[in-house]
Amino acid sequence: MEELNENIPQDKQEEQITEESVENLEFESRIDMSELQETIHKIKKELQKVLVGQNEMIDLLIVTLLADGHALIEGVPGVAKTVTAKLLSRTMKVAFSRIQFTPDLMPSDILGTSVFNAKKSDFEFKKGPIFSNMILIDEINRAPAKTQAALFEVMEEKQVTIDGVRYEMEQPFLVVATQNPIEQEGTYRLPEAQLDRFLFKIKVKYPDATEELEIIKREHEVKSSEQLEKVEAIINGKKIAEYKALVRNVKVEENLLKYITDIVVNTRTNSLLYLGASPRASISILNASKVFAAIEGRDFVTPEDVKRAAIPVLEHRVIVTPEREMEGLTSEIIIKQIIEGQEIPR
Repeated sequence: MEELNENIPQDKQEEQITEESVENLEFESRIDMSELQETIHKIKKELQKVLVGQNEMIDLLIVTLLADGHALIEGVPGVAKTVTAKLLSRTMKVAFSRIQFTPDLMPSDILGTSVFNAKKSDFEFKKGPIFSNMILIDEINRAPAKTQAALFEVMEEKQVTIDGVRYEMEQPFLVVATQNPIEQEGTYRLPEAQLDRFLFKIKVKYPDATEELEIIKREHEVKSSEQLEKVEAIINGKKIAEYKALVRNVKVEENLLKYITDIVVNTRTNSLLYLGASPRASISILNASKVFAAIEGRDFVTPEDVKRAAIPVLEHRVIVTPEREMEGLTSEIIIKQIIEGQEIPR
């Protein structure tokens, strides 16, 4: 760089240095997220042919898919939990199966069992409905603990071990489970180890008056079965795998990694919480934040992405102390307080 003229004022010299520095910078190649963003937009558009509102649930399910996780949807009957999962499967060219959990359901009903083949004079394994790409589990808390436990290995490690033989799941592999938070008679509460397998716990609220009016208008004008037929497939398994690989390359600054760590560690030291979040929660926030950035067309994570991911990731992984729970405090309120108490990275 040429020597600066001594007659130029100091502030002008600094401005000259800045301009020349910018001209000489070699920017790193950015990751093109436009195709991913456009595909997600198309998926949402297909879902909105049938669904009214519930945008947050749709976003979180799409993030769950691209973050290679599983989702637990909680809401009262009739708020489109099951319908949304079924519609999402229709936008993807992948195998889909649905399992209705009941008190008499056995682990073999889900995973499969060995059956004697008379022709071969040997036992052969018959795969259960869990061997699919997208699995909808209705009323997951209706089945007993031993049946719920059958999902531990397959949800975490994407494999099933039967009679000492390991069977790997075909990718993509996504479990979407639903449960009713109100009616608890005849249900089995999910243990913490089971809840920790879910990336998100998605709470579905009632639609507002405007949305509900639109729902009944659509039902009056078009039959539900005809509406479902309108939804077309947008993406296949190969493209989903490509997008997952793309998302993993989204950039995360060191100060944001510390931001995630501080939030999660605070759940373990917070006096309002009896149980804090594990390191799996930190990893989940990181992965979800990357997807939130990608679907916004960015190849870098911002503090807003972390905030958006933190609540649905942490809410089902922490337990409020009994005293605070009696006072009306919820895990969502406490997590929001924790997030607001952290210094936002700049």
